[in-house]
Amino acid sequence: MDYKVAYKMPRSLSGKQFTYCPGCHHGIVHRLIAEIIDELNLREKTIIVAPVGCSVFAYEFFDVDGTVAPHGRAPAVATGMKRARPDLTIFTYQGDGDLAAIGTAEMIHAANRGELITTIFINNAIYGMTGGQMAPTTLLGMKTTTSPYGRKAEKEGYPVHVCEIIKELQGVAFLARTKVTTPRDVMTTKKYIKKAFQAQLKGLGYSLVEVLSTCPTNWGLSPEKAMKWLEDNMTEEFPLGVYVDKVGDAK
Repeated sequence: MDYKVAYKMPRSLSGKQFTYCPGCHHGIVHRLIAEIIDELNLREKTIIVAPVGCSVFAYEFFDVDGTVAPHGRAPAVATGMKRARPDLTIFTYQGDGDLAAIGTAEMIHAANRGELITTIFINNAIYGMTGGQMAPTTLLGMKTTTSPYGRKAEKEGYPVHVCEIIKELQGVAFLARTKVTTPRDVMTTKKYIKKAFQAQLKGLGYSLVEVLSTCPTNWGLSPEKAMKWLEDNMTEEFPLGVYVDKVGDAK
């Protein structure tokens, strides 16, 4: 009997076993990014700028060149790389603590300048690597190690909405928020990430895709319950959809 391969590991993944906790969505997003790099034939000319956080070793999981930036500085490092080597495709992979806290200024100004880089932003509403502290994106009422009674607006402020903050900046070429809790979501997320890379390839400006993600370990939930919590709570606080699209129907 003849067999046809329908699904295999992308060439742009290194094959190293992921070190993320069970139920974490980093692995799904890594797979999608690698598939897109393969499809766009970018493997030999792509650089990932990894963050400080759970995905600090992301460069080891991809079979592309990569480096690690100081905490929050990935957009600045990526900007320097892209300006020095405009022929390369540069993307940053950042969590909410890295991008929406210490790295807010770098991200906002890279977006405002329309830097030709792409950012994949993982929002799990908590600091994952360092013990589950409150993050800029932590929801009101959500308990963390530094907000044991729940986040309160009068003390800690409100959750930061990255897409809503930068959507009016003229340098932004593609901006979307998505999730990967269902097969349909995974397909939508892949489409958004591909458009984000195409925005860079076409020289249209800065692109960012925010992916709502679970953190079962620090949420204190099973992977299954964490998925439901994301669906019931995070999607209400952080509306899904496309906020900016200057790419159009690019193939």
